[in-house]
Amino acid sequence: MSDGQKAFPVSWDQFHRDARALAWRLNAAGPFTAMVTVTRGGLVPAAIVARELGIRVIETVCIESYDDEKRQGELRVLKTITEKIAVNGDGGASVLVVDDLVDTGATARLVREMLPKAHFATVYAKPLGRPLVDTFITEVSQDTWIFFPWDTGLSFVPPIAKASVKG
Repeated sequence: MSDGQKAFPVSWDQFHRDARALAWRLNAAGPFTAMVTVTRGGLVPAAIVARELGIRVIETVCIESYDDEKRQGELRVLKTITEKIAVNGDGGASVLVVDDLVDTGATARLVREMLPKAHFATVYAKPLGRPLVDTFITEVSQDTWIFFPWDTGLSFVPPIAKASVKG
């Protein structure tokens, strides 16, 4: 998180509720024959959505977009989508793509090139990436850093008023 960014911590309970809300919205958009999850962040919401929608065919596309845990760098495809899902005759129209967050849209653009007609869903969306997803639950400002529960541990946090005072 760089200076000037807002922190948005998400608990396991909140993330589970948001992922189930995503599944609820997606239920009307389906049915889907397969799911592609963008790893690593998309793995947790994908498991919840797959359970709720009864999707059994789950594929991963592995894209590295952060050169460290806090700074977005150049995209690298580490593992692509299997040919059976990528070339199923309908451009991915029956495929659901799930990720935790769309930020700048760079990763989403790359996945859209692979599956141009897939339904793209994220739990959270920032303004720059929002036009690239079909369904999301919560929009956060572009200057917000989301702290996902799998990236954090329990620790003391100072009150907002004290944390914002420069001393």
